[in-house]
Amino acid sequence: MKNLEKKIISIQEYQKKNIRNKKIVFTNGCFDILHLGHIKLLNEAKKLGEILIIGLNSDESIKKLKGKKRPIMNQKTRSYILSSMCFVDFIILFNEKTPLSLIKKLNPDILVKGNEYKKKEIVGYDFMKQNNKKIHLISMEKNYSSSNIIKYINTI
Repeated sequence: MKNLEKKIISIQEYQKKNIRNKKIVFTNGCFDILHLGHIKLLNEAKKLGEILIIGLNSDESIKKLKGKKRPIMNQKTRSYILSSMCFVDFIILFNEKTPLSLIKKLNPDILVKGNEYKKKEIVGYDFMKQNNKKIHLISMEKNYSSSNIIKYINTI
């Protein structure tokens, strides 16, 4: 478990690391019930740069976004599952509804989201554009979402 814990860091720990000369890719999400769509997105995101950082919504943040019954898996579980993936370099938890503050502190080279979003709707779009950074949309696997999985489980 110690190797997995090394990937779960705070923004302050990240800022102390000497990785500014590397191409940083950032994405964010709840990753409440990990599925094929998540795995493909993260794998493709990693190919865009040298360091992949996930901004992970904390339990508190998910409750604000999705209601009192979520998350299904707590932040420690979600963090450990994500950190077990070879293509994930760091995970930083955030408590806010959006990762905008985290994006500004990280100042990534590339911000990645699934193509279910329009670029202008993405949190951090204005910041990335003002700083001449890239936003990359990755094709999502159809019919995969944590919400759909939860709906299906509730029917059986």
